[in-house]
Amino acid sequence: QVQLVESGGGLVQAGGSLRLSCVAYGSIFSINAMGWYRQVPGKQRELVAVINNGGSTNYADSAKGRFTISRDNANTVSLQLDSVKRTDTAVYYCYANKVSGMDYWGKGTLVTVSS
Repeated sequence: QVQLVESGGGLVQAGGSLRLSCVAYGSIFSINAMGWYRQVPGKQRELVAVINNGGSTNYADSAKGRFTISRDNANTVSLQLDSVKRTDTAVYYCYANKVSGMDYWGKGTLVTVSS
């Protein structure tokens, strides 16, 4: 089992910056990729950004040019949010994928962007 613990959410003004971090605990061997998804009430959870062990990244169009994902070490992933918009308000979930295909999710951290 893998436990993912997020931190760094909160209130930020539009145009500002915020950094989210996620640490994986437990059976972290064979984690292939880590990343971030987000969800707003009434909508499906959507990809924000993912990074694999080789450093390859995949960003949602809405995140390109504003957000930066990084793997700080084997069990930590961060998401730097810059130039945030009201539409970035959501619960952000940390995600990890193992080579076996198993997916793991954190409990989520709320990001609220004010005008």
